[in-house]
Amino acid sequence: MNKIDIRTVNVVQYVQPLREGGSLPAIVKADDDFLYVLKFRGAGQGKKALISEFIGGELARAIGLRVPELVFANLDDSFSKTEPDEEIQDLLKFSVGLNLGLHYLSSAITYDPLVTTVDAQTASKVVLLDSIISNIDRTAKNTNLLIWNKQLWIIDNGASFYFHHNWPLWESHLTRTFPLIKDHVLLQQATALDQAKEEITTAITPQIIEDIITNIPEDWLVNDTDSLTPAQMRAAYTAYLNAKLTMIDALVKEAKDAR
Repeated sequence: MNKIDIRTVNVVQYVQPLREGGSLPAIVKADDDFLYVLKFRGAGQGKKALISEFIGGELARAIGLRVPELVFANLDDSFSKTEPDEEIQDLLKFSVGLNLGLHYLSSAITYDPLVTTVDAQTASKVVLLDSIISNIDRTAKNTNLLIWNKQLWIIDNGASFYFHHNWPLWESHLTRTFPLIKDHVLLQQATALDQAKEEITTAITPQIIEDIITNIPEDWLVNDTDSLTPAQMRAAYTAYLNAKLTMIDALVKEAKDAR
Protein backbone atom coordinates (compact mmCIF):
# COMPACT_ATOMS: atom_id res chain seq x y z
CA MET A 1 0.00 0.00 0.00
CA ASN A 2 1.41 3.39 -1.00
CA LYS A 3 1.91 5.85 1.77
CA ILE A 4 0.40 9.21 0.91
CA ASP A 5 2.97 11.66 -0.32
CA ILE A 6 2.11 15.33 0.11
CA ARG A 7 4.34 17.84 -1.61
CA THR A 8 5.30 21.17 -0.05
CA VAL A 9 5.49 24.24 -2.32
CA ASN A 10 6.27 27.92 -1.79
CA VAL A 11 3.81 30.60 -2.88
CA VAL A 12 5.50 33.01 -5.29
CA GLN A 13 2.52 35.06 -6.53
CA TYR A 14 -0.89 36.04 -5.17
CA VAL A 15 -3.03 36.00 -8.33
CA GLN A 16 -6.59 36.83 -7.24
CA PRO A 17 -9.06 36.31 -4.40
CA LEU A 18 -12.03 33.99 -4.86
CA ARG A 19 -14.83 36.15 -3.52
CA GLU A 20 -17.46 33.41 -3.61
CA GLY A 21 -15.79 31.56 -0.74
CA GLY A 22 -16.75 32.73 2.74
CA SER A 23 -13.18 32.28 3.95
CA LEU A 24 -11.74 34.27 1.00
CA PRO A 25 -9.50 31.61 -0.56
CA ALA A 26 -7.31 32.78 -3.44
CA ILE A 27 -5.68 31.60 -6.62
CA VAL A 28 -1.91 31.64 -6.15
CA LYS A 29 1.11 30.55 -8.15
CA ALA A 30 3.74 28.35 -6.51
CA ASP A 31 7.40 27.75 -7.20
CA ASP A 32 6.52 24.61 -9.18
CA ASP A 33 4.80 26.91 -11.76
CA PHE A 34 1.33 25.49 -10.99
CA LEU A 35 -1.70 27.45 -9.85
CA TYR A 36 -3.46 26.48 -6.61
CA VAL A 37 -6.56 27.49 -4.74
CA LEU A 38 -5.05 28.43 -1.41
CA LYS A 39 -6.98 27.88 1.83
CA PHE A 40 -5.61 30.22 4.48
CA ARG A 41 -4.78 29.33 8.07
CA GLY A 42 -5.71 32.91 9.01
CA ALA A 43 -9.30 32.61 7.72
CA GLY A 44 -12.43 32.28 9.86
CA GLN A 45 -12.23 28.64 10.95
CA GLY A 46 -8.45 28.79 10.97
CA LYS A 47 -6.22 25.75 10.96
CA LYS A 48 -9.09 23.39 11.87
CA ALA A 49 -10.66 23.98 8.45
CA LEU A 50 -7.33 23.06 6.83
CA ILE A 51 -7.21 19.83 8.85
CA SER A 52 -10.78 18.95 7.79
CA GLU A 53 -9.98 19.80 4.19
CA PHE A 54 -6.86 17.65 4.26
CA ILE A 55 -8.33 14.57 5.96
CA GLY A 56 -11.54 14.69 3.91
CA GLY A 57 -9.69 15.17 0.63
CA GLU A 58 -7.22 12.34 1.20
CA LEU A 59 -9.98 9.95 2.33
CA ALA A 60 -11.94 10.82 -0.82
CA ARG A 61 -8.85 10.08 -2.91
CA ALA A 62 -8.33 6.77 -1.06
CA ILE A 63 -11.80 5.55 -2.05
CA GLY A 64 -11.29 6.44 -5.71
CA LEU A 65 -13.05 9.80 -5.91
CA ARG A 66 -11.47 12.60 -7.94
CA VAL A 67 -9.81 15.23 -5.78
CA PRO A 68 -7.43 17.97 -6.96
CA GLU A 69 -3.90 17.38 -5.67
CA LEU A 70 -3.49 18.76 -2.16
CA VAL A 71 -0.21 20.43 -1.25
CA PHE A 72 1.19 22.17 1.80
CA ALA A 73 1.94 25.73 0.73
CA ASN A 74 4.38 28.04 2.48
CA LEU A 75 3.41 31.70 2.54
CA ASP A 76 6.00 34.26 3.62
CA ASP A 77 5.33 37.72 5.04
CA SER A 78 6.15 39.66 1.85
CA PHE A 79 2.66 39.34 0.33
CA SER A 80 0.79 41.25 3.05
CA LYS A 81 3.18 44.18 2.66
CA THR A 82 2.27 44.78 -0.98
CA GLU A 83 -1.47 44.02 -0.80
CA PRO A 84 -3.63 47.21 -1.01
CA ASP A 85 -6.92 45.59 0.15
CA GLU A 86 -6.99 45.78 3.96
CA GLU A 87 -9.12 42.67 4.45
CA ILE A 88 -6.82 40.55 2.27
CA GLN A 89 -3.78 42.22 3.83
CA ASP A 90 -4.86 41.02 7.29
CA LEU A 91 -5.64 37.54 5.98
CA LEU A 92 -2.18 37.25 4.44
CA LYS A 93 -0.53 38.59 7.58
CA PHE A 94 -2.24 35.99 9.78
CA SER A 95 -1.53 33.19 7.29
CA VAL A 96 2.27 33.33 7.21
CA GLY A 97 3.53 29.75 7.43
CA LEU A 98 2.02 26.51 6.14
CA ASN A 99 -1.35 26.68 4.37
CA LEU A 100 -3.23 24.19 2.18
CA GLY A 101 -3.38 24.39 -1.61
CA LEU A 102 -5.66 22.53 -4.01
CA HIS A 103 -4.49 22.21 -7.59
CA TYR A 104 -6.46 24.79 -9.59
CA LEU A 105 -8.79 23.19 -12.13
CA SER A 106 -8.92 25.84 -14.83
CA SER A 107 -12.37 26.38 -16.38
CA ALA A 108 -14.09 23.93 -14.00
CA ILE A 109 -17.74 24.72 -13.30
CA THR A 110 -19.77 24.31 -10.13
CA TYR A 111 -21.79 21.10 -10.10
CA ASP A 112 -25.49 21.76 -10.70
CA PRO A 113 -27.81 18.83 -9.87
CA LEU A 114 -30.36 20.13 -12.40
CA VAL A 115 -27.84 19.96 -15.23
CA THR A 116 -25.58 16.98 -14.48
CA THR A 117 -26.42 13.44 -13.38
CA VAL A 118 -23.84 11.65 -11.27
CA ASP A 119 -23.56 7.87 -11.52
CA ALA A 120 -25.04 5.98 -8.58
CA GLN A 121 -21.76 4.49 -7.35
CA THR A 122 -19.95 7.85 -7.26
CA ALA A 123 -22.91 9.62 -5.65
CA SER A 124 -23.18 6.86 -3.04
CA LYS A 125 -19.47 7.06 -2.18
CA VAL A 126 -19.64 10.84 -1.74
CA VAL A 127 -22.75 10.57 0.46
CA LEU A 128 -21.24 7.86 2.67
CA LEU A 129 -17.89 9.63 2.94
CA ASP A 130 -19.64 12.84 4.02
CA SER A 131 -21.56 10.83 6.64
CA ILE A 132 -18.28 9.43 7.97
CA ILE A 133 -16.53 12.82 8.17
CA SER A 134 -19.71 14.69 9.26
CA ASN A 135 -19.52 17.15 6.37
CA ILE A 136 -22.40 19.59 6.83
CA ASP A 137 -21.65 21.55 3.67
CA ARG A 138 -22.53 19.60 0.53
CA THR A 139 -26.08 20.81 -0.07
CA ALA A 140 -28.00 22.04 -3.12
CA LYS A 141 -27.34 25.59 -1.91
CA ASN A 142 -23.60 25.03 -1.74
CA THR A 143 -22.56 21.82 -3.49
CA ASN A 144 -18.75 22.09 -3.05
CA LEU A 145 -18.41 19.87 -6.11
CA LEU A 146 -16.94 20.75 -9.50
CA ILE A 147 -17.37 19.42 -13.01
CA TRP A 148 -14.05 19.37 -14.86
CA ASN A 149 -13.41 17.47 -18.09
CA LYS A 150 -16.94 16.05 -17.71
CA GLN A 151 -16.01 14.39 -14.41
CA LEU A 152 -17.11 15.10 -10.84
CA TRP A 153 -14.40 16.49 -8.55
CA ILE A 154 -14.57 16.79 -4.77
CA ILE A 155 -13.50 20.08 -3.17
CA ASP A 156 -14.12 21.92 0.10
CA ASN A 157 -14.32 19.50 3.01
CA GLY A 158 -13.49 22.27 5.48
CA ALA A 159 -16.81 22.10 7.34
CA SER A 160 -16.26 18.46 8.37
CA PHE A 161 -15.26 17.06 11.78
CA TYR A 162 -17.13 19.82 13.59
CA PHE A 163 -16.49 18.04 16.91
CA HIS A 164 -12.98 19.53 16.89
CA HIS A 165 -14.38 22.98 17.63
CA ASN A 166 -15.21 21.71 21.12
CA TRP A 167 -12.58 19.20 22.19
CA PRO A 168 -13.89 18.58 25.73
CA LEU A 169 -16.98 16.92 24.21
CA TRP A 170 -15.39 15.14 21.25
CA GLU A 171 -15.96 11.63 22.59
CA SER A 172 -19.73 12.16 22.63
CA HIS A 173 -19.58 12.21 18.80
CA LEU A 174 -18.12 8.71 18.50
CA THR A 175 -21.48 6.96 18.51
CA ARG A 176 -23.54 9.55 16.65
CA THR A 177 -24.92 9.03 13.16
CA PHE A 178 -25.30 11.99 10.78
CA PRO A 179 -28.96 13.07 10.40
CA LEU A 180 -27.97 16.09 8.29
CA ILE A 181 -27.30 13.68 5.43
CA LYS A 182 -30.96 14.32 4.52
CA ASP A 183 -29.83 17.63 2.96
CA HIS A 184 -27.02 16.14 0.84
CA VAL A 185 -27.07 17.29 -2.77
CA LEU A 186 -26.30 13.78 -4.12
CA LEU A 187 -28.62 11.80 -1.84
CA GLN A 188 -31.32 11.14 -4.46
CA GLN A 189 -28.71 9.74 -6.87
CA ALA A 190 -27.07 7.60 -4.19
CA THR A 191 -28.82 4.34 -5.03
CA ALA A 192 -25.75 2.11 -4.65
CA LEU A 193 -25.01 2.62 -0.97
CA ASP A 194 -24.38 -1.06 -0.20
CA GLN A 195 -21.78 -1.36 -2.97
CA ALA A 196 -20.23 1.95 -1.89
CA LYS A 197 -19.97 0.64 1.67
CA GLU A 198 -18.01 -2.41 0.49
CA GLU A 199 -15.62 -0.22 -1.49
CA ILE A 200 -15.10 2.23 1.36
CA THR A 201 -14.49 -0.39 4.04
CA THR A 202 -12.00 -2.16 1.77
CA ALA A 203 -10.15 1.03 0.83
CA ILE A 204 -10.01 2.90 4.14
CA THR A 205 -7.78 0.62 6.17
CA PRO A 206 -6.37 1.47 9.61
CA GLN A 207 -3.04 2.04 7.83
CA ILE A 208 -4.56 4.59 5.43
CA ILE A 209 -6.13 6.44 8.36
CA GLU A 210 -2.82 6.42 10.22
CA ASP A 211 -0.93 7.70 7.16
CA ILE A 212 -3.34 10.60 6.66
CA ILE A 213 -3.43 11.62 10.33
CA THR A 214 0.36 11.34 10.63
CA ASN A 215 0.75 13.77 7.72
CA ILE A 216 -1.22 16.58 9.40
CA PRO A 217 1.39 19.31 10.01
CA GLU A 218 2.19 19.53 13.74
CA ASP A 219 1.83 23.30 13.58
CA TRP A 220 -1.85 23.00 12.55
CA LEU A 221 -2.57 21.09 15.77
CA VAL A 222 -1.23 23.78 18.09
CA ASN A 223 -3.80 26.27 19.40
CA ASP A 224 -3.74 28.27 22.62
CA THR A 225 -7.45 27.64 23.14
CA ASP A 226 -7.39 23.84 22.77
CA SER A 227 -7.35 21.51 25.77
CA LEU A 228 -5.71 18.59 23.92
CA THR A 229 -2.09 18.14 22.88
CA PRO A 230 -1.31 17.51 19.20
CA ALA A 231 -0.72 13.81 19.95
CA GLN A 232 -4.11 13.57 21.69
CA MET A 233 -5.78 15.29 18.73
CA ARG A 234 -4.23 12.83 16.28
CA ALA A 235 -5.48 9.98 18.46
CA ALA A 236 -8.95 11.57 18.54
CA TYR A 237 -9.22 11.94 14.74
CA THR A 238 -8.05 8.34 14.36
CA ALA A 239 -10.52 7.03 16.94
CA TYR A 240 -13.34 9.04 15.35
CA LEU A 241 -12.74 7.65 11.85
CA ASN A 242 -12.37 4.09 13.09
CA ALA A 243 -15.59 4.46 15.11
CA LYS A 244 -17.51 5.70 12.07
CA LEU A 245 -16.28 2.80 9.96
CA THR A 246 -17.43 0.28 12.57
CA MET A 247 -20.92 1.82 12.46
CA ILE A 248 -21.09 2.22 8.69
CA ASP A 249 -24.17 -0.04 8.46
CA ALA A 250 -26.06 2.48 10.59
CA LEU A 251 -24.87 5.31 8.34
CA VAL A 252 -26.03 3.39 5.26
CA LYS A 253 -29.44 2.79 6.83
CA GLU A 254 -29.75 6.45 7.83
CA ALA A 255 -28.97 7.59 4.27
CA LYS A 256 -31.41 5.08 2.77
CA ASP A 257 -34.16 6.18 5.15
CA ALA A 258 -33.49 9.82 4.35
CA ARG A 259 -33.65 9.12 0.63
